[in-house]
Amino acid sequence: MIKETKNKRVVVTGLGVMSALGLEIEKFWSNLISGKSGVSRIDRFDVEKIASKIAAQIKDFESENYMDLKLAKRMDRFAQFGVATAQNALVDSGLKIDSSNENEIGVYIGSGVGGLATLEQQYERLLHKGADKVSPFIIPMMISNMAAAQVSIMSGARGPVSTTTTACAAGSNSIGDAFEMIKRGIADVMIAGGAEAAITPLGMAGFSNMQALSRRNDEPEKASRPFDRDRDGFVMGEGSGILILEELNHALRRDARIYCEIFGYGLSGEAYHITALEESGVNVARCMKNCLDEGGIGLEEVDHINAHGTSTLPNDVIETAAIKRCFGGHAYNININSTKSMVGHCLGASGAIEAVASVLAIRDNIIPPTINLDNPDEKCDLNYTAKVSQRREVNVALSNSMGFGGHNVTLGFKRYM
Repeated sequence: MIKETKNKRVVVTGLGVMSALGLEIEKFWSNLISGKSGVSRIDRFDVEKIASKIAAQIKDFESENYMDLKLAKRMDRFAQFGVATAQNALVDSGLKIDSSNENEIGVYIGSGVGGLATLEQQYERLLHKGADKVSPFIIPMMISNMAAAQVSIMSGARGPVSTTTTACAAGSNSIGDAFEMIKRGIADVMIAGGAEAAITPLGMAGFSNMQALSRRNDEPEKASRPFDRDRDGFVMGEGSGILILEELNHALRRDARIYCEIFGYGLSGEAYHITALEESGVNVARCMKNCLDEGGIGLEEVDHINAHGTSTLPNDVIETAAIKRCFGGHAYNININSTKSMVGHCLGASGAIEAVASVLAIRDNIIPPTINLDNPDEKCDLNYTAKVSQRREVNVALSNSMGFGGHNVTLGFKRYM
């Protein structure tokens, strides 16, 4: 049922995360602000013929700790991540879903590639054992909407349920779309974020062969180096990030703990190339400005930007140019960081994980570092919070995401007052 549609405020009341730096919020955050790398040599499959042999793997996830083993076997790893992270976020929020509110709570969880591991495994069965041996669960395991669907089933949330597949912007798009659902009065609460598990032979081979991945195989922890002149590509990561977004008055009525407020959702398209950004950064700059305008936030109010910061040669330069184009001289006053320097690039989950980090930066007034920034690229001349966390008052934070195909997203968070 659509209620009042104007001027609804949306706050963050719960967080969940799964990453190479931890499976719960405080461990993840402690490792992040300490500058710990989650990157190591891939140990799950043969990487002999793959040029990039490293990734930010989650090594301590056991699905049976979060769900019935029979159910887990019918989910791809990305959906398992989504379900486990959503459970943790709901516990963190203190929200109880029952017959009194189930229709007003929705789920938006994005994924860039969905069940890639399932697709690979079942194709092997098809080739070597025959079509009759392909699992009847292959389709509901591999399709990208299944993280959102399984979270809805697990939680009992019967409001709007959807999935965005805008490549590396998918998690951010899902959070932004969920924000708009609440703002418009379609839902009171949204379980929103992204989930991805693409550290597979096909995923690694595909990105490696397009020369997008770092080949610093002898120094895994130093491989992801956004904005550094010696960067040579991104490092694949995996995981999930989930935010519980809630209409302000709904949160206040139940005396919920409020982390911060989400004020804006910027969008823009590149209309340029299937993988590359337009070199001037004008479209990314427009995306950030759109986000700020939606929330009525001035340029000089922004304290922190969690950058897309992939560690690829062109993207870091273009994002830097976009920040300077958007903010002018104030760009040099903003603490920027790249979470990907530590957790790798988690594709469709990256924006959601980075949104979690942005919220925690506001909570604790601390900016996580960009590690491995030993020799900044001369074209990357902003404050990227190199190597060591920095304490400063963080009242407004932006989180940028950019996806193959030209999908730009900026999420805006501010201290709740």
